[in-house]
Amino acid sequence: MQSLKNKIIFITGASSGIGKACAEQCAQQGANLIVTARRLDRLQKLSDELVHAHDVKVLPIQLDVKDKTEVEKGIGALNQEWKNIDILVNNAGLALTTDKIQDAKLENWDAMIDTNLKGLLYVTRAILPNMVARNQGHIINIGSVAGRDYYAGGNIYCATKHAVKAISQCLRIDLLGTAIRVSEVAPGAVETEFSEVRWQDKERAKQFYAGFEALTAEDIADAVVYCATRRKEVNIGEITLFPLAQASAHYLYKQDTAAKTLFE
Repeated sequence: MQSLKNKIIFITGASSGIGKACAEQCAQQGANLIVTARRLDRLQKLSDELVHAHDVKVLPIQLDVKDKTEVEKGIGALNQEWKNIDILVNNAGLALTTDKIQDAKLENWDAMIDTNLKGLLYVTRAILPNMVARNQGHIINIGSVAGRDYYAGGNIYCATKHAVKAISQCLRIDLLGTAIRVSEVAPGAVETEFSEVRWQDKERAKQFYAGFEALTAEDIADAVVYCATRRKEVNIGEITLFPLAQASAHYLYKQDTAAKTLFE
């Protein structure tokens, strides 16, 4: 195993859910963190908690990954103490609605493509050259089982997560011969704010998670830490995680209704 102690880990979407859990578990391992998200107040609270609990260094940065200029400026402004990032966790992402393509609002498409796909690329492009120059680093992309399958209403979200899978694989090819690792962690149903954001309806989100035990953000963070701590000669290409009640992106068994499809 490799130690994460004193490693610099850059995490996007760290204000809640999987990103926050990744920050917590990496801090427990002694890593120093750059935590980014749009909600600076949450980042500052998280930073204070991690510094107090684990005696690590944490740098909170307000960052909207959709904004190419903001990404370039924010990462470009990192000082000598922080610029040599060892691990990048591309976690920021979202789904908006489960509308069919013929009923969709184009602004929802733009938000998903700009965040899940272009945002990941902007951040990776800003950080990767320094990893290449030092010939060390690790990029861990948070994908989804939606990037391996399809379901009704998934359309653009599925497309962006299929793209994350493709980018992760292509990065490994582009970086072949270097000491830089690339991993993808692809969760199934995880109970976070994800579904509240998707539907803008807390009750609908609550009902979606009823009748089965979903994965937790901590489950996904555990997989991220596993990827990051393998010996340097081992690259975990991808990890796919499901709750026991889920068989694929489409099939999900709920005990209360015996429903076996995702949005039945």
